[in-house]
Amino acid sequence: MSAQIIDGKAIAKSVRDDVAKKVSELKSKGINPCLAVILVGENPASVSYVTGKQKALAEAGMTDRSVHLPESTTEEELLSLIEKLNNDTSVNGILVQLPLPKHINEDRVIMAIKPEKDVDGFHPVNVGNLMIGRPGFLPCTPHGVVVLLEKMGIETSGKHCVIVGRSNIVGKPLAILMSSKKVNSTVTICHTGTKNMAEIVKQADIVVAAAGHVSTVTRDMVKPGAVVIDVGVNRIPDSTKKSGFRLVGDVEYEPISEVASFITPVPGGVGPMTIAMLMANTLEAAEKQNGLL
Repeated sequence: MSAQIIDGKAIAKSVRDDVAKKVSELKSKGINPCLAVILVGENPASVSYVTGKQKALAEAGMTDRSVHLPESTTEEELLSLIEKLNNDTSVNGILVQLPLPKHINEDRVIMAIKPEKDVDGFHPVNVGNLMIGRPGFLPCTPHGVVVLLEKMGIETSGKHCVIVGRSNIVGKPLAILMSSKKVNSTVTICHTGTKNMAEIVKQADIVVAAAGHVSTVTRDMVKPGAVVIDVGVNRIPDSTKKSGFRLVGDVEYEPISEVASFITPVPGGVGPMTIAMLMANTLEAAEKQNGLL
């Protein structure tokens, strides 16, 4: 048996096409959805992510108010810019690309963004809304994972989902989404303190790897027929590539694809969904702020 590959690019494109159609309708009413992406410094991965977001904004017909600040920018300068964007009614969403330089407190920055403009879904108000099932912006990567499962017609109700990783960005919010009434899975979270992780992962109908380490999930940890979602993005040296590296996920892709029923590739799996859900959140922000939702 070999796994069916989940084409995140194609599913993300359908989400983005839908967003573009709605943006066009809003523009005909004089509403121009707008996102401000703030990048501080020259982290190569962050520069690449921001470029991808800007491309998606252009394709969706949204206004791009991106700001690229030097590494030396102070925390106060960044907070002052966020305050300005918070008060600018033409800006619907604000996203600060993480990680930030060491001298800037990420928590303070996240807290400074108005919850109604927090299209990343990281503000404690949006996290709290997610926790208790109230409307708010869902974090893009976990929401993207749920949409992938939905669009592929993968049964989640009553299934055992094991998430490897407990980050605030993926692991924890995904656990809440997967255990929500709509998705209805039974969820286990594994992390660095988990004993017998292989045994626990082997029980999973759906495995989500979001640990940030190469080969965290190996073939012997996956039961035949399991669905494997790989959120990891790791750079490993590869002299055959122009960049000198290639991207791999957190799972042993080739061996696991021989036993899994479905698997996401890296790149081209969860990554494109993250940007697609960001576009959907920005659209929703514009609709809410203009009294249409």
